[in-house]
Amino acid sequence: MDHILMYYLRVSQHLSQQFRTHLGKLELTFPQALALSTLNDQGSMPISKLAELTGSANSTISGVIDRLEKLGLAKRERSEQDRRVIYVAVTDKYRKLQGKAEAGVNQYFDRLLSSQLTAAERETVAQGLQLLDKALTSSEEKADEKAGKK
Repeated sequence: MDHILMYYLRVSQHLSQQFRTHLGKLELTFPQALALSTLNDQGSMPISKLAELTGSANSTISGVIDRLEKLGLAKRERSEQDRRVIYVAVTDKYRKLQGKAEAGVNQYFDRLLSSQLTAAERETVAQGLQLLDKALTSSEEKADEKAGKK
């Protein structure tokens, strides 16, 4: 099993380097770029939904959005149907910036993998990562249940 951890660490290092280079063009951190890319692809959404889609905690993504608002790249808008709900969206300034970088995080990653792996290989990687996510999520849920029983 040691090889799984080693591959995970190596892949993480490679991805960090690739994204650092790509995001350097935008002067954004990975969490900021991921949030913006998700909003750009999916449209305006509540912070809780954005947190879910990016795999972040609500408090973490809220801090990311605070910084993006200061940069003028994202904005919060109160829902007209339910004033308690706050939506987050990208701004026109982000759309212009994103054009300079050629692609958002998702598009960049897709292009990176499709240039190196066949469709079948990408599907195999996706299935393996889904299994790993499932195992880790299950492990976290069991730990939470156990902690709650104490």
